[in-house]
Amino acid sequence: MSNSKSQSESESESDSIGYFLEDIEYHGRNERTVAAYRRVLRSFESFLEERFGKTPVEAEYRDCMAFVHDLRSNYTDSTVASYASYLNRYYGYLVRVGQHDENPMELVLEEMNESIESNPSRRDISLAEMRTFVETIRHPLHKAIVMTFLKTGIRSGELCNLDLIDLNLGHDGQSWHPRAQIAEKPDTLYISAEHSYGAESGGTVRRASNKRKRETTIPVDDELRRVLLRWLAIRPNVRSPSEPLFTSTADAWGRRITIDTIHHIVEQYAREYGWLRTGGGAAENVTPHYFRHFFTTHLRDRTGDRGVVKYLRGDVASDIIDTYTHNWNDRVRETYLEHIYSITDVESN
Repeated sequence: MSNSKSQSESESESDSIGYFLEDIEYHGRNERTVAAYRRVLRSFESFLEERFGKTPVEAEYRDCMAFVHDLRSNYTDSTVASYASYLNRYYGYLVRVGQHDENPMELVLEEMNESIESNPSRRDISLAEMRTFVETIRHPLHKAIVMTFLKTGIRSGELCNLDLIDLNLGHDGQSWHPRAQIAEKPDTLYISAEHSYGAESGGTVRRASNKRKRETTIPVDDELRRVLLRWLAIRPNVRSPSEPLFTSTADAWGRRITIDTIHHIVEQYAREYGWLRTGGGAAENVTPHYFRHFFTTHLRDRTGDRGVVKYLRGDVASDIIDTYTHNWNDRVRETYLEHIYSITDVESN
């Protein structure tokens, strides 16, 4: 590390930000880049102290989001994105050295990339076009995966982590007992907040993480219910204590589906349909991540209720989550079932 720093500067960096700057310099970042990181992180540090009386180590998602919002009033979108990436790397470092339990910038970046507002940078697919696309999918597993994405807006990792007990279809032929949280709520899907990559939960080591801070219960409408029942009729028997909802029907017969497999399935259909090409970016290609954007955009426009959509997406907002969780039948479920779009049954839409 350079010895040209003044004593006062060295002392001012004898903290988490200082150690992080040393780390990136040791890993080959040039002086100009380190200076840019220093400027942004020190600005963030001052913002937190003045606005919330917190240090960067104490900051949470809402604090980071507030800083990004403040940046937007002074900088272009591309500059804000760059500065947000600086914070993301900094918090990744804090997690790595054990100074922070999790990276609060991960969700901030996700929200920036999946803005609840209309995102003109993404391919604009109408409901009619999506219906035609889904008609090309015949395999019961593949259709169940795509329809679950389109009807719930969940992430790929969350879909992989679904177990049978996370689904209550209230069906006479249902051979499993749903978990307690949804045992009295037929036609409901439960998204856990517990599953983390590499950790054991539900009797199995998870290979994907659920990025939700709170559990979420999502209604299952008649259309998704039919698709899931069709899949369950052919679903391979498995000997896993966790009984995954979605399992492979190819090489890894009967094993829990993986994120890689999901991406392969979706991208195969998207490529054949002309919605994906090698080298195409998020503005052009349709991937599993796109379905979450589609769900957000179309359901928000139909309901006019951002709160319900944010709840279903699993976005972190304690006041929204608490209000809607305790008011399930009166607000979320009724709003969802009244406004959710139809994909395979046009007449009922």
